[in-house]
Amino acid sequence: MAGKFFHKPNEEEQKRVPPGQHLAKGFPVLTYGETPQVSTEEWEFRVWGLAKPAILSWSDLIALPQHEFTADFHCVTHWTKLDVKWTGIKVTDFMNLIEVYPQAVHVMEHCYGGYTTNISIEDFVREDNFFAIKLFGEPLTTEHGGPLRLVVPHLYAWKSAKWINGLEFLNEEELGFWELNGYHRRGEPWQQERYSSGLGL
Repeated sequence: MAGKFFHKPNEEEQKRVPPGQHLAKGFPVLTYGETPQVSTEEWEFRVWGLAKPAILSWSDLIALPQHEFTADFHCVTHWTKLDVKWTGIKVTDFMNLIEVYPQAVHVMEHCYGGYTTNISIEDFVREDNFFAIKLFGEPLTTEHGGPLRLVVPHLYAWKSAKWINGLEFLNEEELGFWELNGYHRRGEPWQQERYSSGLGL
């Protein structure tokens, strides 16, 4: 895998790179299916399930406090990019904007294009998770999930759903697209939780 697009981490970098990963020289783009094209004017974000139903516009979202984030990004396909710089909105700030019922313990992320991925409330509501609107100081491009993607740095990147447009709050775990197709339910990189077999392959 090392070569033109990837390289092995040096001794210092190894402390930050999970097992089985190489470092990406660029920022690869991996997408299943067609790339949705959604303008901020038509974009909307829905909340439902075990939460008070809500529909947010783009202006509702960007009225929330925006922060700069630097986070490492780990893809299940064996590459990592260190020190990715984003601008976005903390998940914890977003949660203050909506009302979630106490019995909600899991979340299904819904996206333009029909993609879904599941995440527990515990993994979702963390101070270091955020909704990204910029990447390296520029508006988030469509290929990288713009206008909005979730970023969950402590899990593999398929949990950081691109083109996200809704959260469904659930009282039990349900599996999303890749999870139904054999990926691990949680996806923790340092444990190599890549596939549902739990073998860390």
